[in-house]
Amino acid sequence: MSGGSPVERLALLPPVHRMIALRGLTADQRIELTERWPAWAHDGQVEPPGDWRIWLIRAGRGFGKTRAGAEWVSDWARRDATARIALVGATIDEVRRVMIEGPSGVLRVARDDEPVRWIASRGEVRFASGAIAQAFSAASPESLRGPEHDAAWCDELAKWRGIDAWDNLSLGMRRGQRPRMLVTTTPRPSALLRRIMRSEDLVETRGRTRDNPHLPPAFVAAMTASYAGSALARQELEGEMIDQVAGALWSRALIARRRVLTMPAAERVVVGVDPPAGTISGEGGDACGIVAVARARDGRAYVIEDASVTVTSPEAWARAVAACAARVGADRVVAEANQGGTMVRSVLTAAAVGLPLTLVCASRGKVARAEPVALLYEADRARHVGLFDALEDEMCGLMMGGGYDGPGRSPDRADALVWAMSELMLGTRTQASVRTV
Repeated sequence: MSGGSPVERLALLPPVHRMIALRGLTADQRIELTERWPAWAHDGQVEPPGDWRIWLIRAGRGFGKTRAGAEWVSDWARRDATARIALVGATIDEVRRVMIEGPSGVLRVARDDEPVRWIASRGEVRFASGAIAQAFSAASPESLRGPEHDAAWCDELAKWRGIDAWDNLSLGMRRGQRPRMLVTTTPRPSALLRRIMRSEDLVETRGRTRDNPHLPPAFVAAMTASYAGSALARQELEGEMIDQVAGALWSRALIARRRVLTMPAAERVVVGVDPPAGTISGEGGDACGIVAVARARDGRAYVIEDASVTVTSPEAWARAVAACAARVGADRVVAEANQGGTMVRSVLTAAAVGLPLTLVCASRGKVARAEPVALLYEADRARHVGLFDALEDEMCGLMMGGGYDGPGRSPDRADALVWAMSELMLGTRTQASVRTV
């Protein structure tokens, strides 16, 4: 019998002949059959040829992305005993639970003759060759500032918040002759993922759930029957990038129609601020939304800057607000005060002495506040001066009737936009209680 891999040819044999073939295998052949990855990998899990820097596997659930990543890392460690490899996930818990200890993680794919140790206290995976992989969380981007790596495996990148972790990691990819990065992710739309997809030195593997021949047919059939025809199926099973959320207040097409390169002279400029949740302690984990909007002489509102930041202290995000206000020549800052109003006022006042400040206490949900602002775009009374990927991702995740299906846990940037637009174009008193200081 010819054609196909040895495993495929073996599987096609009649049961009796298959048993005879298995009994005739030598000990080395049995190891090759059970442990050697090339015998089992499907085409989408095999490293592509060429002089690429980034390999992106953008595929549906169950495609085998995690197994491909773990095997790629293991093979790199096998070939280079001095390798330093970064393992980066959305959180450190996901790195440990999925990339290292999971059913397809680096510990589970290790060969019997190549023991691998996970030293949790140091966040290190030590391979038999001497190579070391270090665990990192994208939620702590500063931990990636400084370390140098030969290779990096970035898992579920579409779940990462912000771009700092990717930028710090990329700047550290300078060990060895040809550092490389593997990104494995379900294609939930994000500004970072789209940015990476535009890289010139990228090679991409696309795939669907049903492309994995090792999945139980009953599972594939059940998932297809349950979700066929839905946007969820196209994203999670077919591996498509779904840019438009059903029922979203904004569409990408609408925002694109409202994009300009320049604007008329400004009459007023306001900076909207959505402080991080848990802002009193500075440990909320969300971004601080900071968006500058100008009202021009033509009566329209123009988004001119998204200065949002992910920081660890109130003083840090307050300084970012003050810096943005100075750059754009703002005449007022509008900040939500639901999360510790007294502290919000004090840190902003300290960071930008003399800058007029309006504190707003929201009495309606984020989506309800955003609906009148979305109508401004429909009426061509709101425009964007340039491209704001991260902000626009959040805007397109806000859905009519409530709910959010965009990147991150909360639409911090979009909420800051709403506060600024409401101040300039609608009057914040229609949206919330207002206090000016």
